[in-house]
Amino acid sequence: MITKTAAIIGGVGGLLLAFAIFQIVNALWLLPAARSHAVDGYIESQAVADRKAELERKGDDATLQNLSNYDLCVAGLRSSRMPIDPCDQLRGNDSE
Repeated sequence: MITKTAAIIGGVGGLLLAFAIFQIVNALWLLPAARSHAVDGYIESQAVADRKAELERKGDDATLQNLSNYDLCVAGLRSSRMPIDPCDQLRGNDSE
């Protein structure tokens, strides 16, 4: 017959063996896969953000190239909350 002590030792040994096997599987297979997945997701999100920023810059560049000298001066001074009086001298020089 199996004694109570032998059953307890067997149970604890089995739990320790199962824990050790899970730790080995975790360290060799699950964690590297999770890291790889996280890195791929980070790279993907950076690529999406870079593309979005590039499209916004292209739109801003196209908008700025279509502005006259006066409008460009006014936009720059208004964004800094400064008076637009110095831009008045550019009103007649749009053709240059």
